[in-house]
Amino acid sequence: MSGTALPERMQAVRCHAPEDYRLEQVPVPEPRLGEVIVQVEACGICASDVKCFYGNASIWGDATRPRYVQPPVVPGHEFVGRVVALGEGAAERFGLQVGDRAIAEQIVPCGMCRMCDRGMYWLCRDREIFGFREKAQGGWAQYTRFPANARVYRIPENLSPEQAALIEPLACSMHAVDRGQIQFGDVVVIAGMGPLGLGMVACARLKNPGLLIALDLRDHRLEVAKRLGADMVLNPSREDVRAEIKRLTDGYGCDVYIEATGHPQGILLGLDIIRKAGNFVVFSVLQEPVTVDWTILGDVKELNVYGSHLGPYCYPKVIDYLSRGLLKTEGIVTHQLPLSEFRQGIEMVHEGKESIKVLLVP
Repeated sequence: MSGTALPERMQAVRCHAPEDYRLEQVPVPEPRLGEVIVQVEACGICASDVKCFYGNASIWGDATRPRYVQPPVVPGHEFVGRVVALGEGAAERFGLQVGDRAIAEQIVPCGMCRMCDRGMYWLCRDREIFGFREKAQGGWAQYTRFPANARVYRIPENLSPEQAALIEPLACSMHAVDRGQIQFGDVVVIAGMGPLGLGMVACARLKNPGLLIALDLRDHRLEVAKRLGADMVLNPSREDVRAEIKRLTDGYGCDVYIEATGHPQGILLGLDIIRKAGNFVVFSVLQEPVTVDWTILGDVKELNVYGSHLGPYCYPKVIDYLSRGLLKTEGIVTHQLPLSEFRQGIEMVHEGKESIKVLLVP
């Protein structure tokens, strides 16, 4: 079922190999049983997209890890679109009509493995991730397809494309904050003010901690963190973060530390400034292995260490909070580029000097 006839061809960026990405003319996808076709409004460039472009071994594989990406594939998992066609049964399954705005979670779970059976679909053994897999082509294109087993949500019209494109990273941020189990009065430190760290600040603000502190090496990102709700910002290149946290907490340390820098020093700093029995959340994908004294986790501080992956069960809450104006996003999206400038967008995100979140707008 479709509203108007779709074109036969479209523009799409396709990944063929590391640093071999091409803007091509490809067939517009057609909906099969239970599937949804959307015309993409906007799609973010994520740090994982940049890692894929530059051949990161966690994506392309190495001697100990299999390759995950399946080229040729259209990148992009932070996308929002408008429904232009529905396969048989999709309208009933997802509650959508042609003309609705919609988003799919970045993961397409199998629905059959042990983790899915337990309701932990975000840890699915046989998952597909949009933008990396043949069965889940991404959003760096004019149109894309939501598979029948995708997790799809309708988006209200009062959200701008810029806000809607942030739903995916904000869901990840919300899940990380939930994992931290913030309590009233807690001193919370969030390290790394990229798009996800800034989203964590916005989400943590809604938890009303006693003191919310943001860390980053770039002052323009710290300014955005203040606008999103941080009570205090610290730049480790100029300020003694360890001494300041100790001073603010009578020497005990922060109650919750969320690592979102992706740098080994972020782990080491967190272990130093968190209090005994504190909650340590590891969200970021580390650039390299980190060597730490594991005795700190147990015998010295008895820490609660929580991993955080994707944004399970958070999409509906993010959509609701954004539509009601409860979740701030001002300043996160800094650049919007056409598909033809995808390479410039990748470079901007990789350098991170001026940009925060870069969107591609087909």
